[in-house]
Amino acid sequence: MIALVTRMTADVEQLWLTALSQKLPVETIIPFRELDEASREKVDIAIVANPDPADIAQLPGLKWIHSVWAGVERLVGELGDSRLPLVRLVDPQLSRTMAEAVLAWTYYLFRDMPAYAQFQRQRVWQQLAYRRPEQVTVGLLGLGALGAASAARLKEAGFNVIGWSRAAKSLEGVETFHGEQGLDQLLSRPEILVCLLPLTGETKGLLDGDRLSMMPKGASLMNFARGPIVVTDALIAALGSGAMKHAVLDVFDVEPLPADHALWDHPAITVLPHISAPTDRETAAAIVAGNILTYRETGALPSTVDLARGY
Repeated sequence: MIALVTRMTADVEQLWLTALSQKLPVETIIPFRELDEASREKVDIAIVANPDPADIAQLPGLKWIHSVWAGVERLVGELGDSRLPLVRLVDPQLSRTMAEAVLAWTYYLFRDMPAYAQFQRQRVWQQLAYRRPEQVTVGLLGLGALGAASAARLKEAGFNVIGWSRAAKSLEGVETFHGEQGLDQLLSRPEILVCLLPLTGETKGLLDGDRLSMMPKGASLMNFARGPIVVTDALIAALGSGAMKHAVLDVFDVEPLPADHALWDHPAITVLPHISAPTDRETAAAIVAGNILTYRETGALPSTVDLARGY
């Protein structure tokens, strides 16, 4: 038996239940809230989306957990010492969607859209000089599936792309860096920096005042990863001093961003409501189902999250 454990609204959870049940017709999938005590003991797999850890604790026969999200840092933190195998969603559609967003907002910054929006508010008719994409360096922090797909789209568009990862990686046509020294080397170069890193103990607060100061004067930042990776006060200070030009933020320390938060009105910040790469329910359900069917047939788990690293 499979439990669907979420903190979604009932109507959204029902959409997920329908999609998953269509892909797994031979399985019994039941929302946690509908399970009685006897049924909870029969559950061996949990499909989860931001679950309450207290609910997971009430499934004594649970063998492993499959998240329908790619990001699992909150889940890792909340599950504590359960040590249950955890599988995160790895969906090529998610990578394509993120690559679209990275390219779209790179164009937004590259073509000086924030400046033109300011000119409109001031009723100023002014044209800025055009540069070709190959004259602009875009730096990617994170070269996993999302970073690799984004790098490919940026390269196709003609941008000069460089990238950083924790461990050494190689991408065709992309100059790559790794480790602490490599991060410092990368930060000194891009006009546009894109953060696609997972949130871990190592990446929390990674982009602080010191590291933001390493970037070229007038550089811009896009954070499509997790809010706490960027130190908000340091970013505001860098934008206020003119050291940085603009920031496109899709993620925040607290979400939804509180209505009275200063970021809403900051002239050098574009606020997005965590929309850069939404999970596609249909493709995600197919991938989750495929992993579960393989497990039923062979007993083999898909790749699991390294709980120590957090991804």
